[in-house]
Amino acid sequence: MKKQILYPLFLFLFLTTSAFTLHKFYMAVYQVNYAPEKKMLQITARIFIDDLNKALENKYNKKLYLGTEKETATELILVKEYLANHFFIKVNKQSKPMNFLSKEVDGDVLICYWNIKGVSKINSLEIYNTVLTDWFPEQKNVVNVAVLGVKNSFLFTNSTGIEVLKY
Repeated sequence: MKKQILYPLFLFLFLTTSAFTLHKFYMAVYQVNYAPEKKMLQITARIFIDDLNKALENKYNKKLYLGTEKETATELILVKEYLANHFFIKVNKQSKPMNFLSKEVDGDVLICYWNIKGVSKINSLEIYNTVLTDWFPEQKNVVNVAVLGVKNSFLFTNSTGIEVLKY
């Protein structure tokens, strides 16, 4: 009786643990909050540093050291450029500049902060996010949006890069 229970359990554990080691998990999480009192959108992104390094190394054909002591100002410029081309938001059908505020490292995650100023009213948001999907087809970008008490979440993949919200 014990063997009938233990063998399937060990087989299940083996398959689940080996599946995780064979397939890398690609995910980034973004948070977009509207602060009406400040008339701005506040944006945070959490992206795995190693994935971003690989993508930028492939794109620019050079070794990068994001999130390490060897990181250079040039690398930060490349990160800002890449993210600006692959993640942006239109407010009320108009492109608004995303101001890159800062970045920090939390373990193996790069956390980036932006804001979009001059947003007095929101009728619609168009979110475009193809960060890392150009290099990793398995990449998933989760974007959580909070506007005037209404919360939405979206999953962006290599086949879905745009979402539109109407208020």
